[in-house]
Amino acid sequence: MRHIFILAIAVGLSYHSQAQTTDSIESRHLSNIRQLTFGGDNAEAYFSFDNKHLVFQSNYKQWGVGCDQIFYMDVNEGTAKQKPPMLSTGKGRTTCAYFMPGNKQILYASTHKGGDNCPETGDLHKDGKYLWPVFSSYDIYVADLNGKIVKQLTNSPGYDAEATVSPDGKKIVFTSDRTGDLELWTMNIDGSDQKQITFGLGYDGGAFFSPDSKKLVFRASRPQTPEDIAEYKQLLKNGLVAPTNMEIYTCNVDGSDLKQITHLGKANWAPFFLPSGNKIIFSSNHASKSGFYFQLYMINLDGTGLEQITNESVFNAFPMFSPDGKKLVFSSNRNNGGTHDTNVFIADWKD
Repeated sequence: MRHIFILAIAVGLSYHSQAQTTDSIESRHLSNIRQLTFGGDNAEAYFSFDNKHLVFQSNYKQWGVGCDQIFYMDVNEGTAKQKPPMLSTGKGRTTCAYFMPGNKQILYASTHKGGDNCPETGDLHKDGKYLWPVFSSYDIYVADLNGKIVKQLTNSPGYDAEATVSPDGKKIVFTSDRTGDLELWTMNIDGSDQKQITFGLGYDGGAFFSPDSKKLVFRASRPQTPEDIAEYKQLLKNGLVAPTNMEIYTCNVDGSDLKQITHLGKANWAPFFLPSGNKIIFSSNHASKSGFYFQLYMINLDGTGLEQITNESVFNAFPMFSPDGKKLVFSSNRNNGGTHDTNVFIADWKD
């Protein structure tokens, strides 16, 4: 699921560079890179519609949380001076926060109705494979900026999470396994008219809308061999997925015109449309010999023109452009002093 940024930290990554030691790659498109969080594991930072604030998830122990909770910060201030406001309940595990239209509310997924404690993840390295838990207690909620839940948007048995909002403020896309597989669904901004829009066997998730709200970009696994299909189904039955083989796809909001954009192999994920709507930025380890080296890349909608965006640290992911197209926020292991911390960074974007 989009929220498991521990893909990087769980394998024991610490800061070091690989292959390239200069910032020539990053300077093509990124300038004035600034760190916004300073400890713990922080990721999935997403802009408000007015470009001024971010919601993000963190498990920073100094903020008094046992597992991922949702926090709120001013883009200009970051979290260096004090603990930011926590917008989730502090119960259960949370993920995938996103601003609602008007910037006065957010949505996020939480397991808190399934119990106050952080749900157990179990062994996430079974048989040498890294696994993601898919908690059936996740549902999607709307909360105000004081942390008060004002509405529950999903109430079906199974996993409902990974929700994002269209730029025009009319639609929400999310991932659900309510029909037996991890598929993309859409609903109106008030939670009504919930519709399944993808149907291929495999994990479909981490979807975002195009700037004109007409298309979606997402990551997907598509097991092909009988062995891979059987393994996928058995893992999902046990509430798990293996995220090691995923590619980037696009489709229309109704699920039509489904296209596979990348054919790179390994893990390609965390996609987001560029402000022009003609390209996609995403995270990938396809160039890694070890599998642990994730950098940001850019690609045209027809799958051509692959370009590397970052080269610092061993993990860069969760890119999102500000609605005005001027800034890029992302998560990275850089500047962590040899620890396993993942922090949020922001940069000016240059085409």
